[in-house]
Amino acid sequence: MEYQIQYMVEKWILSYYKTKLLVGEIMIGVSLLGTGGTLPSSKRHLTALLINIGGKKVLVDCGEGTQISMKDLGWGFKDIDVICITHVHVDHILGLPGLLLTIANSGKTTEMKIIGPQGIIAVIESLRVLFPYLPYEIEITEISEEYGHIDISPKFAITTLQVDHSIECLGYSFYFRREGKFDIKKAIEEDVPMKIWKKLQNHEEVVLDDVKYDPNNFVGEERKGIKFSYITDSRPTDKMIQFISNSDLFICEGTYGDEEDGEKAIMNKHMTFSEAATLALKGNVNELWLTHFSPSMQNPEEYVSNAKNIFDNVVIPHDRQVKELKYSNDDGE
Repeated sequence: MEYQIQYMVEKWILSYYKTKLLVGEIMIGVSLLGTGGTLPSSKRHLTALLINIGGKKVLVDCGEGTQISMKDLGWGFKDIDVICITHVHVDHILGLPGLLLTIANSGKTTEMKIIGPQGIIAVIESLRVLFPYLPYEIEITEISEEYGHIDISPKFAITTLQVDHSIECLGYSFYFRREGKFDIKKAIEEDVPMKIWKKLQNHEEVVLDDVKYDPNNFVGEERKGIKFSYITDSRPTDKMIQFISNSDLFICEGTYGDEEDGEKAIMNKHMTFSEAATLALKGNVNELWLTHFSPSMQNPEEYVSNAKNIFDNVVIPHDRQVKELKYSNDDGE
């Protein structure tokens, strides 16, 4: 009987702390604020992406009207800490002055990071005549290398790739690291106090009652994280395949749906649906969202078969469509 009680207690502890430790992992939400390209329309705002990382946010591009779509989405403005700009064509940056002022009015006082291609510093400094005072500092990172890498936090990194557009333009890949699995059974066997389990899982060394606890003794190797990639305003290139490889979500421009617009895509340095789908297939991504639809294409859904004939898991998103990205269930839990 005593053994059965002990077994039941340990089983409850295991179940409870598995839940607690999973809750500690960040929730990642992705929303396309706009899916239109070149010109806004009554149906589609200009292409912009908002990432919600456990409450903290990253914005990618900020065309005219972006903050209107953000307000409709309802995720708030104050906690935007990073803004990534793909390139400085007006349909990707014109909404920035108004947005930065709205963020200021929301009460933000912590630093804002702006990342962009070569020339972004000069553009932001020129725009600052429209917002000479902000209650927060702006740190601008200009990326001129073919590949860039920025660690935003110990668990979140951004990589960039120079893509093929008519001006300097960046593709972005976002990676969210996942800690190794915490060995709860071993912690119980070695009488590790439960109140320090979370610190150990976060790789913090703990000293309690003159006993030193090394997290490496209780945490396994880093597990597969979450990766998603974003490429817009570019021709497809071979280097994109490795850059987007194994993305859980790949958001890619599909300015033209009709295959007859292939020459136009080449001339204007954009992609067709089929070209984006080919990248998704070769990059072994899990899901493809198309965006940056030409204003001349009234119903992108009419052409989705041109993509699905190549890569099956294709979405034609609407403005403010949301996807929650989750860590893979690789532990049999």
